[in-house]
Amino acid sequence: MTDHRLISLLHFADSAFPTGGYAHSFGLEHYCQAGIVRDRTDLERFLVAQLEGSGGPCDATAAAGALRAFARGDLEACRRLDEALEAMKVVREFREGSRQMGRQTLRVAAALTGDTRLAAYLEDVNAGRTPGHHGVAFGMVAGTLGWDAETAATALLYSTTALLVGAALRLLPMGQLEGQTVLWGLHPVIERVAREAAERAPGDLWSFTPGLDIQGMLHERLDARLFRS
Repeated sequence: MTDHRLISLLHFADSAFPTGGYAHSFGLEHYCQAGIVRDRTDLERFLVAQLEGSGGPCDATAAAGALRAFARGDLEACRRLDEALEAMKVVREFREGSRQMGRQTLRVAAALTGDTRLAAYLEDVNAGRTPGHHGVAFGMVAGTLGWDAETAATALLYSTTALLVGAALRLLPMGQLEGQTVLWGLHPVIERVAREAAERAPGDLWSFTPGLDIQGMLHERLDARLFRS
């Protein structure tokens, strides 16, 4: 990738992009408070489980499918992927977090790019006609900006993993260098999972993270919480 495509990729994958993701730990907070994730090694296991069990086969696969569908003008296929994610995200807080991040991604992208299709889809999201999950929204933006499927999947997975590492720094006795070391060590996993997501047919997306789902459901029972999920 060169020129405007690379710059736009860096823009939308940046941790400062205002999706509201900083408010979510997607189950990590309860893992930490329960003493299941206590250190760097535990965090790495959590992140690999998230990447291999949900982020790659579900969200990144949806992003790749939405990219291709949007590029050919098939918004109905994007809506089908959106509904599939809505059904597959069984934890309410995870589902609401994904919707919030997707809505924000569409809102900013529609304003920055002026793409009328993104604006129309955002109207449907705001009206409750489609969920607007983050994976689908990210893929649609990728289709607008000319990214390829594997690059989009990689960017989505990297930004999600970086978000969770950032959450871990607030939940665990870890420093910035240790967090960056964890993220760096996961590069091969992100690359592999993104490649698999780009090669997977949209109809074959799946998710299996029972441990993460259970901890996510228990999160709302915590007496004190730093994160919304």
